Amino acid sequence: MQLKIMPKKKCLSAGRVPLILFLCQMISALEVPLDLVQPPTITQQSPKDYIIDPRENIVIQCEAKGKPPPSFSWTRNGTHFDIDKDPLVTMKPGSGTLIINIMSEGKAETYEGVYQCTARNERGAAISNNIVVRPSRSPLWTKEKLEPITLQNGQPLVLPCRPPIGLPPAIIFWMDNSFQRLPQSERVSQGLNGDLYFSNVLPEDTREDYICYARFNHTQTIQQKQPISLKVISVDELNDTIAANLSDTEFYGAKSSKERPPTFLTPEGNASRKEELRGNVLSLECIAEGLPTPLIYWIKEDGTLPANRTFYRNFQKTLQIIQVSEADSGNYQCIAKNTLGIIRHTISVTVKAAPYWIMAPRNLVLSPGEDGTLICRANGNPKPRISWLTNGVPTEIAPDDPSRRIDGDTIIFSNVQERSSAVYQCNASNEYGYLLANAFVNVLAELPRILTPANTLYQVIANRPAFLDCAFFGSPLPTIEWFKGAKGSALHEDIYVIHENGTLEIPVAQKDNSGTYTCVARNKLGVAKNEVHLEIKDPTRILKQPEYAVVQRGGRVSFECKVKHDHTLIATVTWLKDNGELPNDERFTVDKDHLVVTDVRDSDGGIYTCVANTTLDEVSASAVLSVVDVPSPPFDLELTDQLDKSVQLSWTPGDDNNSPITKFIIEYEDAMHEAGLWHHQAEVSGTQTTAQLKLSPYVNYSFRVMAENSIGRSLPSEASEQYQTKAAEPDKNPTAVEGLGSEPDNLVITWKPLNGFESNGPGLQYKVSWRQKDGDDEWTSVVVANVSKYIVSGTPTFVPYLIKVQALNVMGFAPEPAVVTGHSGEDLPMVAPGNVRVNVVNSTLAEVHWDPVPLKSIRGRLQGYRIYYWKAQSASQRNRRHLEKKILTFQGSKTHGMLPGLEPFSHYALNVRVVNGKGEGPASPDRAFSTPEGVPSAPSSLKIVNPTLDSLTLEWDPPSRPNGILTEYTLKYQPINSTHELGPLIDLKIPANKTRWTLKNLNFSTRYKFYFYAQTSVGPGSQITEEGVTTVDEVQAVNPRISNLTAAAAETSANISWKYEGPEHVNFYVEYGVAGTMASRQVDIATQGWFIGLMCAVALLILILLIVCFIRRNKGGKYPVKEKEDAHADPEIQPMKEDDGTFGEYSDAEDHKPLKKGSRTPSDRTVKKEDSDDSLVDYGEGVNGQFNEDGSFIGQYSGKKEKEPAEGNESSEAPSPVNAMNSFV
Repeated sequence: MQLKIMPKKKCLSAGRVPLILFLCQMISALEVPLDLVQPPTITQQSPKDYIIDPRENIVIQCEAKGKPPPSFSWTRNGTHFDIDKDPLVTMKPGSGTLIINIMSEGKAETYEGVYQCTARNERGAAISNNIVVRPSRSPLWTKEKLEPITLQNGQPLVLPCRPPIGLPPAIIFWMDNSFQRLPQSERVSQGLNGDLYFSNVLPEDTREDYICYARFNHTQTIQQKQPISLKVISVDELNDTIAANLSDTEFYGAKSSKERPPTFLTPEGNASRKEELRGNVLSLECIAEGLPTPLIYWIKEDGTLPANRTFYRNFQKTLQIIQVSEADSGNYQCIAKNTLGIIRHTISVTVKAAPYWIMAPRNLVLSPGEDGTLICRANGNPKPRISWLTNGVPTEIAPDDPSRRIDGDTIIFSNVQERSSAVYQCNASNEYGYLLANAFVNVLAELPRILTPANTLYQVIANRPAFLDCAFFGSPLPTIEWFKGAKGSALHEDIYVIHENGTLEIPVAQKDNSGTYTCVARNKLGVAKNEVHLEIKDPTRILKQPEYAVVQRGGRVSFECKVKHDHTLIATVTWLKDNGELPNDERFTVDKDHLVVTDVRDSDGGIYTCVANTTLDEVSASAVLSVVDVPSPPFDLELTDQLDKSVQLSWTPGDDNNSPITKFIIEYEDAMHEAGLWHHQAEVSGTQTTAQLKLSPYVNYSFRVMAENSIGRSLPSEASEQYQTKAAEPDKNPTAVEGLGSEPDNLVITWKPLNGFESNGPGLQYKVSWRQKDGDDEWTSVVVANVSKYIVSGTPTFVPYLIKVQALNVMGFAPEPAVVTGHSGEDLPMVAPGNVRVNVVNSTLAEVHWDPVPLKSIRGRLQGYRIYYWKAQSASQRNRRHLEKKILTFQGSKTHGMLPGLEPFSHYALNVRVVNGKGEGPASPDRAFSTPEGVPSAPSSLKIVNPTLDSLTLEWDPPSRPNGILTEYTLKYQPINSTHELGPLIDLKIPANKTRWTLKNLNFSTRYKFYFYAQTSVGPGSQITEEGVTTVDEVQAVNPRISNLTAAAAETSANISWKYEGPEHVNFYVEYGVAGTMASRQVDIATQGWFIGLMCAVALLILILLIVCFIRRNKGGKYPVKEKEDAHADPEIQPMKEDDGTFGEYSDAEDHKPLKKGSRTPSDRTVKKEDSDDSLVDYGEGVNGQFNEDGSFIGQYSGKKEKEPAEGNESSEAPSPVNAMNSFV
């Protein structure tokens, strides 16, 4: 199927046409081409009921086609209308349309009537409908005097409109003098007849300008009724008026304004009838009065209201059913209900029907000698009558045609001849209207012809139906066949569908359906062919659809829409918002796959749709954007139920901004005591809009409300009106009451005073009362101003008192306060602890015991005991020197304590004092004690000096803390080989008075590890470690040597290689020549003077480097041997803790720093060459090089590494002297 036929090289979508268009094409498939002889066909005409604007020219349309072109004539009111005799009437050239010029002269009413057009040629005559022409009318309201209406409150009222009868009928509405529509509601509404109904009137209905307006759309005029004045008065006002001056017409309603059950104002009674025509809108109305205002409900007896066609208007007082049909006939009930009763009204609905087509007659093209039929079937209520006309004349009086026979709604033709051509009219009519249809019979003998342009290209999306058009004509009616390809066979109905109009349908088109198709039309007179082309395209798909998003106001959101389409088509992606265009706003940006919205606003919320379309298909995907934010502030705060100690607060919530309100927070301000300061009052659920608030006396309250949702809290509402509560006596007393003395003879009573909000009234004061706890004295009281402290003088020292503080104001006292216990002031203790004893636990810890002091001598609250202790004398030096005293405090009533952190082999003294809140008491007599010897600390330093070939000298400083008398030093050492393995451990004892020691008979050029510590009679102390290296015996220069020189010649180049032994990073020079032109010079590099000089310089440089390394190594260093020590642990040097006399973990002054690279030698005994200058490197065994033909060096010098024991030290320290020579490059 197609929308239109396109020439070659233009594409047509064969799958996007609605089915209804396709069916329409099938119906008109045999339209006769205009180049062939045919009877007239009416193509355009004015409506049957034609209402004209009397201010404009009258145009009555009548257009027709035919061959030869038809001529036109008109009748008016059943008689011939001679347009030549009326100068105001003209006929449009080439058309039958009449133009009546009434704008210059004449009146529209003159041309009012029933018009009919006839189009005629040699093959027949077609006629139009009867066109009833009437000018529109907008008459004025008749003059009338409207008396003011006075009505009692609560009574019903109907204000009549009674508009003038216009053509077409006017649209009615009520407004005031300011042209503002009057508000309508369930209580006040306008009826279908235009009247204004009041179910009950209220005082606010009083006004003097109830005006009914009638708008006539056809003439664009509005007519106005005289204003109606209404005054609504109460019963009391009515009694105050002079009732005698009110006539019966001036006063509506003698009924009282008490509540009453409903009564219908329209329609009247319990039942009524309604008739409507099929296809129109059925409108049923019920308006009731009553007090309170009744509500209206609708039901259909013995049936249900059609869901999709039923609508409620005018506050449910009007029921409308659109496209009404005979099935909607029946009884409908409207129900009016209020609290005092219920009434019903039944409306019996009958649906009649003007004639409507079941099958209208269709043009018939026959070839001479063929048979055919014209069928005209219509329905209606009542059943319409069918009549036939021939060329506009009733068939009964038309010329006789032997090939024609009429059988009711059917005309049967047999063996037609050319003279049988004519136009037949079918008229179906009943009392509600008529239908008129023209259908011609055209007798022709024509070869087949295909009307679809040749080589039309159809493009279809895969998996959709494809429709290939083959519009054809011929008489007799041709048969249609379709073929695919040049030599294809006829296409059959099992896969394809061939429609009556010649269209080939492929229900589900696939890629292999692409190609050329041929349509063949045949009748007995000949054959016609036409080729069309079909291309199947991939469908457009949305790979990534936009997703639902929730964004806070002011944020940013991005929607993604990734599209895939057929590569031969051009796809466009369009974004829509709520099915309309995106706002013209720079905040919206669209790129290839994304829509981005920045600074999101509330108005941005909605449905965003990504539409991807090509010329053939369209897909879309949508996502919802919810713009959320904190709620808008509540408003309309109102205080009700105002009592002395409570009030009800109500409010109206603000917009929740798409995130439900979870709670409301209520705050208050006390304008009397703390103006401008808001306090939390209460919280309520987000579904509440009222809160009952408890109040305190003598507070000038204002309230505000904040709303909270998942996004956050709203701004505060405007403050409510102020509400001041009455004064009352205080309902609470001060808190935090305490009694503590600041001097030995006073009692200071303190409390936290009440704030102004808690005072409950003016004149806030406090009654302070006290008495001794253990005595029989009466309470002593004093009333003080609004302060927070009172001092009682002349009290005994540290005596318990009972205290209470009571609030009062001008209205009275607060409830009886609670009694608290306090104490008068403290004094310093009088007695020192006795019987102080010291038990030395070990060299660093002692335990002290003492007897408690009597409680009475403390003269205050016991806080604990305090020990003062100090180091008095060193037992090793016998030099008395006083050190700074140290203090330890023991809380509470403890009578013993431990003194940690003492120094071994030292003399100490201590005393003990008792402590209360005032301070310390006298000290106990000093008690002396001594600590025993301990193990010493590590020697202060250890240096290695004067290294020789076979000896190393060690110098050290004694331990800084000997912790006793040193008995000797212990030195342990062991060699370290080039692979960091440790040799045997040698143990050596050195007298305590020595600070220097020389080790002899050592191996040359060897690194040694030393462990050194001091000892007392208690045991060994912490050790110190160091490393040293003996010097090398000699330095030998290494002479470079080149051997195994080979050359391999190519056509334009030569590869030269050799083996090199000697120092690394040297330059090589190669001399070469061309055979036959120049003698090659063979030179032994090793015998050249420049090379010998170079080697001497290298040897001298190596010697200087060795001297520098030797000096550096004398300063000490270390290898990363910690892992080796762990792997080859010697029981004699295992790490030990100081407590059990064992050595600590091996470390030196830099043990806290990580060793460089810190890795052990790999298992294959090779070490990676590092970039540091002092790392050990492999000795190169040989070098292979390559040179270009111009003699330049193109190969990279590299050496092969051997797995030698002297290989790879990754330490940051200098290597051994021997290996240092080999590592120089």
